[in-house]
Amino acid sequence: MPNPSPLRAAALTVSAVLLAATLAGCGSGDDDSQDEDLTAQKLSWEDCPEPSESEGGGNAPSPLPDGDTWQCATLKAPLDWDDPDGDTIGLALIRAESSGPKDERIGSLIFNFGGPGGSGVTTLPAFGQDYTRLRTRYDLVSFDPRGVGRSDGVECEDNEQLDEYFQQDGTPDDAAERDTLLANTKNFNAACEDNSGKILPHVRTTDAARDMDLMRQVLGDDELHYFGISYGTELGGVYAHLFPEKVGRAVFDAVVDPTQNPEQGSLGQARGFQRALDNFAEDCTTKVEDCPIGDTAQDVKDRIAKLLKDLDSKPIPGIFPRELTQTAATSGIAQALYSQDFWEFLTQGLQQAYDGDGQDLMLLADAMNGRNQDGEYSNIVAANVSINCADDKPRYTVDDVRARLPEFRAASPVFGDYLAWGMVGCTDWAVAGAADHPDVSAPGSAPVLVVGNTGDPATPYEGTRKMVEALGPGVGVELTYKGQGHGSYDSGSKCVRQAVDGYLLEGEVPPSGKVCT
Repeated sequence: MPNPSPLRAAALTVSAVLLAATLAGCGSGDDDSQDEDLTAQKLSWEDCPEPSESEGGGNAPSPLPDGDTWQCATLKAPLDWDDPDGDTIGLALIRAESSGPKDERIGSLIFNFGGPGGSGVTTLPAFGQDYTRLRTRYDLVSFDPRGVGRSDGVECEDNEQLDEYFQQDGTPDDAAERDTLLANTKNFNAACEDNSGKILPHVRTTDAARDMDLMRQVLGDDELHYFGISYGTELGGVYAHLFPEKVGRAVFDAVVDPTQNPEQGSLGQARGFQRALDNFAEDCTTKVEDCPIGDTAQDVKDRIAKLLKDLDSKPIPGIFPRELTQTAATSGIAQALYSQDFWEFLTQGLQQAYDGDGQDLMLLADAMNGRNQDGEYSNIVAANVSINCADDKPRYTVDDVRARLPEFRAASPVFGDYLAWGMVGCTDWAVAGAADHPDVSAPGSAPVLVVGNTGDPATPYEGTRKMVEALGPGVGVELTYKGQGHGSYDSGSKCVRQAVDGYLLEGEVPPSGKVCT
């Protein structure tokens, strides 16, 4: 994959990606110059249309359980926050109004579900029922960040080109394969510049954080109440750094380590996904009477490694006319590890692949890459690359990767090469990266509940404590969930849900260090 850290493109939960056909979108804005006070703008809320191709396609969102409808609007924001009186950009928003008594309403609760590159407009309705209790005191609000979906979504290569792109070998073994990978990366990045050059300098996380503060003001809230998941925790941390006095009740779930540079983040993911794969293999061989993909946990992992090695030289049929390559299979395996609920589909997909049928693993890989069953891609990968490359200052070379490969392989025999080579994704990018890592220090902020899952593959648990420390004394409140999968609130843990709901609804801050199982 083209982005600096390939598995970061699927930082939505796997359920959100695979439910793309049921989701919805909102309208876009304009790029006209403006001289009005954007904080005084009035949003025009209307029924949501069907999602655009860049949001993943599908149907308009179904009504809420109580019969209320989802509403969509467009927020006008400066294209360039350094030139607030210049051109504007339209940011797509979605909301479900509070279901409780008006005198008990706290305000709006703004969600970011991660990526970077995920459409909040399509994801929030998919999980709306999970936030029913929160809706009793909040309007539930989410958005397509700039460069995503309908918010001037970045365009790079077309569907046909992307099909070919994701068939390439992302773990080159010789000079010719390395040259091909670099050439394909350069072509992809050039297509982003050709098709979306105007927006590329303005998709940094700091830009999105400023958008959220404008959103807060237009929605009529004195403070930003916020629920960030995965990359959404990084966005929330940057917001807290820029506007500490405006932080209301905030929850970070599936926490990005804000102290790591891209290389360290990729290496951490290699360890995290390997740990999740170890847990999957152990689960199958100890909890299933007759694990169909191996006799022992090590046998399961050995067979997966052999499958990937075989696919490197001889792909198998996938979804016609595409074949399941080594890289596609690795993507599919990783996608299934985002949720323990999908381990059974990984088992099924591996069984099929061992019999020469790559269809199920390719379906999982398609979910990772934002491809729907009609062969259309959302812009999640294009946006992910654009935001990461605008945020991340380092530009890694082939020599950098080759020097670090032994450490990556030691961290994960399955995912190490894949993640190491992903570091070249910002080579020849049109916009310079902003920093080695984000600044999330937020002295004076209200408490932020920081929730980490010990089995999280994509945002390894170790980042939870790092976020708490980086936010600063008296700000970060650590909550640990001993579980599996990406994120904690939707894991089924009553303990986690009670702690999060207690803070967001009643302002009850749990003791830092609390552990849930």
